[in-house]
Amino acid sequence: MAHSGSALRRTLLLLAKVAISGGLLALLLSRADVPALADRFRQMDARWVFAALAAYAAMILVSAWRWQVLLRVQATHVRPWTLTESLLVATFFNNFLPSNIGGDVVRVADTAPYAGSKTLATTVVLIDRALGLVALFLVAAVGAALAAHRGLMLPWAVWLWLPPVLALAALIAALRAPHMVARLGAPLERIGGEWATERLRRLTSALERFGQDPMPLVWTTVGALGVQGLMVLFYLCTAWSLAIPLPALLASFVVPVSLAAQMVPISINGFGVREAVFAFLFTRLKLGLNPALSLSLGGAALIMLFSLSGGALFLLRQRRG
Repeated sequence: MAHSGSALRRTLLLLAKVAISGGLLALLLSRADVPALADRFRQMDARWVFAALAAYAAMILVSAWRWQVLLRVQATHVRPWTLTESLLVATFFNNFLPSNIGGDVVRVADTAPYAGSKTLATTVVLIDRALGLVALFLVAAVGAALAAHRGLMLPWAVWLWLPPVLALAALIAALRAPHMVARLGAPLERIGGEWATERLRRLTSALERFGQDPMPLVWTTVGALGVQGLMVLFYLCTAWSLAIPLPALLASFVVPVSLAAQMVPISINGFGVREAVFAFLFTRLKLGLNPALSLSLGGAALIMLFSLSGGALFLLRQRRG
């Protein structure tokens, strides 16, 4: 009975996400010049499309390097290609499943055999995610501050500084006092018994190793900033392929804000929400609704096209399996 209730909740949540994504897209397209939108896509400059895909590929490679550095701190050595392949498959799952969690599950499953522990593999992926979020909001906050000098005043932009500050404070506290994490998880030990105790022990041990050697965290944070820079470059190249005059300074604000907004789990892979954010910001920038929708949908299409390589690798895995 409990299982059927859980399945019903998941189904209703999925339907709600579909309704939000579909409703927002329908509303935005009803206000856009759809024929002009189609013409813009037909006239895309292939040279800038290849440049955008190259920037996205570079982003995957930098992400794999960051992941490898974090794993090495935990005395876990994995070949760069293995991590790159895992990231490609994870990207495919993220883009073709109605949740970003699927990609993280792939990454944990791929590195757990090397780490000898799912808890350790999960800890590394979560810290990698946390540093990525810090970099995302930092780039957005700096971009917003620079945009303010160009006359684009968004009062709520000051709140972009809050997530990275809180995330960094929580991470530093966990690394400096990992035993406190174990204390916070003490109630789980009473519920899960020895299984929970062992997982907390492994988690605490992993945090201690990161705390003893913090420089890899610094380098991976720098790498995360590089990843966000490459994502901005990807959207810039996509904009130029669509003949959209998007300045690099404004892109450094628009792109991270849209990426942050689509992470809120209220839509199907950010569809609708991402387009709404692009439309709002482009309207404020006086760049127009049609360019906003063409860039948002064009960028999403190129990312999905690129992620098909991960789908091909996943099929090869199944054949080798």
